[in-house]
Amino acid sequence: MQYTLTVNGKKQTVDVTPDTPLLWALRDVLNLKGTKFGCGIGQCRACTVHVGGKAVPSCQTPVASVKEPVTTIEGLSENGTHPVQQAWIEVDVPQCGYCQAGQIMAAAALLAQKPKPTGQDIDQAMNANLCRCGTYLRIRQAIVRAAAIASQSKGPAQSAAALR
Repeated sequence: MQYTLTVNGKKQTVDVTPDTPLLWALRDVLNLKGTKFGCGIGQCRACTVHVGGKAVPSCQTPVASVKEPVTTIEGLSENGTHPVQQAWIEVDVPQCGYCQAGQIMAAAALLAQKPKPTGQDIDQAMNANLCRCGTYLRIRQAIVRAAAIASQSKGPAQSAAALR
C-alpha cells in the first residue's frame, strides 16, 4: 500500500505494507540513514524519531499508524545548529556514537516540552534510551547545556521554538 508521510517537512510517499516499521520506511525507502536500528524491539531507543513532536521508537511504530509529521535526526536542523546538537559537541558526548541520534532526538523532544527540565525530568525522559558506552553523565550535562544555549540565544518566547 502507499502511505503519505510528512517527513522533515516534506510530503513523502512510501509503498510498504501497513505493519512495516517506520524505521524501515525511513531507512530503506526514503534513504534517511541517520535513524539507527538497534534492537528492533523498542528497548534501546537508538531508532528514536519525533512523531507529532513526541519521541517514539520507530522500530515499533507501524507506518499505517503515523498520522502526524515525522522528524528524524536529519530534520532536526539543516546545519547542526539545534541547541541539543551544539551542546552534544560542546560536552563531547559520543563515545562510539551509535545511540546518539536516538539520544539527541529524545533530548530535543524533552526540551521542546520542558525548556528548563529538572534532573528528574531528564532522568524520566531519557530513561528508555540506552548507551552501551555509559555516557549518561555527559548526556545529562549536554541536555542542561542545550537548555542554557536555547535560553541565551533567544528571547524567552523564542526559546521553546528553538528546541522544536
